[in-house]
Amino acid sequence: MASTLPDTWFEGFEARDFEVNGTSIFARFGGTMQGPTLLLLHGFPQSHVMWHRVVQALQAHYFLVLPDLRGYGDSSKVPGLPDHSNYSKRNMAQDALALMDALERDRFFLCGHDRGGRVAHRLALDHPARVDKLCLIDIAPTLDMYNATNMAFASAYYHWFHLIQPSPLPETMIGGNAVAYLHAKLGGWGSKGLSYIEAEALIEYERCFCTPEAIHAACEDYRASAGIDLVHDRESRARGDKIACDTQVLWGERGVVQKLFDPLALWQAQCSGIVSGHAMQAGHFIPEELPLETAHALKLFF
Repeated sequence: MASTLPDTWFEGFEARDFEVNGTSIFARFGGTMQGPTLLLLHGFPQSHVMWHRVVQALQAHYFLVLPDLRGYGDSSKVPGLPDHSNYSKRNMAQDALALMDALERDRFFLCGHDRGGRVAHRLALDHPARVDKLCLIDIAPTLDMYNATNMAFASAYYHWFHLIQPSPLPETMIGGNAVAYLHAKLGGWGSKGLSYIEAEALIEYERCFCTPEAIHAACEDYRASAGIDLVHDRESRARGDKIACDTQVLWGERGVVQKLFDPLALWQAQCSGIVSGHAMQAGHFIPEELPLETAHALKLFF
């Protein structure tokens, strides 16, 4: 089924499939061509569509690039390799970087929510010369979150441990009622149900997520985070690698990050630039729950 998004959501934006880094990445791009470039990376279980109201508030100020991450939206959803390396955050960051190369955007601002934040973290670590400033939304560092696992975290983020089980067990379980699973995730983590999502966006998320290929790709994303991504993170820390640019951290005051972590301290420990940020009156899905407030925070920071 093809997308049926309202034309006004991304009016004036071009949509294209990019063959980069050995895969196909779907992206929209547009806004102010001569303005600074802002790359926006979405999270699980969504697509670039999560940014649509933020984009409407920012397009007069920035050239905006909105890809679907590998395995999500309308980007390619190939089977995972035995070590899950094709879904590593390093490889997904390389997708994003190759996309920016194709658009001839050498330096850019970078913002990621959820899984997109983890890709953004790795991109900023591996390619510091490309990222002018970084914003991370509602995440703490992956390694710190796994290292701090206790009953409270495992209960709130049980999907971290369910999705990493060997294929095809989680794929089969989710596929039994993918719509119900999707709705439970979108309505959880402090977001108080689905009322913050427009009907058209929910239909789009259902279209993109509720297929065997997409469910498998999402599982591979999490399997990589529990394996090869932790290897990469430990290697980076052993070398003393840190995010070089100033970084803004936003998190939801009703979410799990607020309850269980100190995001400013954790990110400052991984950043040689200045880390700033604050909690917002939302659950996990901040850009959709508070789109104007999110856009305002990004404009002030960038």
